Amino acid sequence: MKSHLDLTTGLSGKAEFHFNRMEEILQGRPVGQVTVDGIDAVFINDPTLIRAIQVKDSRKYVRGDLFQKGRNISRAGLLLEDEASHRHYRRLSNPFLRVAKVDEYVPTMRRIVSDAVASWHAGDLVDIQNEMCWISGAIALAALFPSPFPEPSRDLSDRLAALILETIRKPLYGKVATPAQPYGLPSGQPAQAREEVRKLLFSYVDEQLRRPDSAAGYLSALLLDTDETGERVLTVDQICDEAIMMLIAATATMASVMSWALYVLSEEPLIEEKLFEDMPKAGNEGAAHGIERSSYTFRFLMEILRLYPPVWIACRKTRSSISLGDHLLPEGVNVIFSSYLLHRNSDRYPDAHRFDPDRWLSFRPGAGDDTSYIPFGIGPKACIGEAFAWRELEVILGTVMQRWRLGTKPGSSVQAAAETTLHPHELLMIPQPR
Repeated sequence: MKSHLDLTTGLSGKAEFHFNRMEEILQGRPVGQVTVDGIDAVFINDPTLIRAIQVKDSRKYVRGDLFQKGRNISRAGLLLEDEASHRHYRRLSNPFLRVAKVDEYVPTMRRIVSDAVASWHAGDLVDIQNEMCWISGAIALAALFPSPFPEPSRDLSDRLAALILETIRKPLYGKVATPAQPYGLPSGQPAQAREEVRKLLFSYVDEQLRRPDSAAGYLSALLLDTDETGERVLTVDQICDEAIMMLIAATATMASVMSWALYVLSEEPLIEEKLFEDMPKAGNEGAAHGIERSSYTFRFLMEILRLYPPVWIACRKTRSSISLGDHLLPEGVNVIFSSYLLHRNSDRYPDAHRFDPDRWLSFRPGAGDDTSYIPFGIGPKACIGEAFAWRELEVILGTVMQRWRLGTKPGSSVQAAAETTLHPHELLMIPQPR
């Protein structure tokens, strides 16, 4: 760990991640010292050591400084550092995210996606990221925060989509986040978008407080969560913050993954044809997370998540001095690892940069202590919404493909942007009827 590398040196003072440079420098190096987004850290690129951090010794680490933006959005609920509190809110949200419950959301998911893509016009340019932000946001609202009003709020869906898009396109904000940048976002449009969402959520909370019989979803669970004295655990302000955090977490990642999926289909006509033929087979019966593991649809989405993991980098901080493999890390050290690099390790994945759904016919991740595939993380702090995400991916993908074939804007070059999520820098596509 002698050399210290800055992975985010950009032009005009703007932090930019250079994946080619990361791969060139870090592949084959299990441990190194780096600077990422202003944060000095130890970079871990060894699956065994990463598993120790996330599973075996998970309680010896807290969220690292690259999570500062998330903590600024919500300092309550699932992002609490206290282990008991974190487990409490995982249990509180679990009834709304378990596999059996997710199946109940499917008709609503399909209706939302169908209505959205029906508004597209053949031959017109469609901003796919914006559309995926709106669709995934509307689905999250309907499932986790159902409206107490007779009709769901289109206004809230529109404002949430704007907030998600702004969030996706911002850097991680480690040390560069300042008190002048509330909630890890700069002033101006992103902050305004957040306050507009927050204002509308207040109206939801107020209505459910006045009409407790109308309460439903995770929002009502937060409102009904009381301590031993019967007092509400979270204030209304904290509940709104937690709702915004959950909505962003559930939608920013989904929008990025679906954008990449639709882009890959436009570039790979043979894969697109095979996927379209397989879609009717990707139903409910006997399916893991709604998708049969033997289906081409499942393998396609596995490969999308391998090459384009939305949470492409993660950060933990040591609670105290700890041994990690042959290295002794002192207290307060940031430890960083990247699913992007793990998923493109040529030792684990032959021809690692090639998009090949059929590699999953012979390779099964997660066997034993294998940690070479972690799009949802692993261990006690893994993504609690994994089942929800798989079902939503299937529904959105199938609904779009049944109606449209998408192509990229002529002459455009789609580049990866490594910011809050790993997303296309810009993705304008042209729909044609199928």
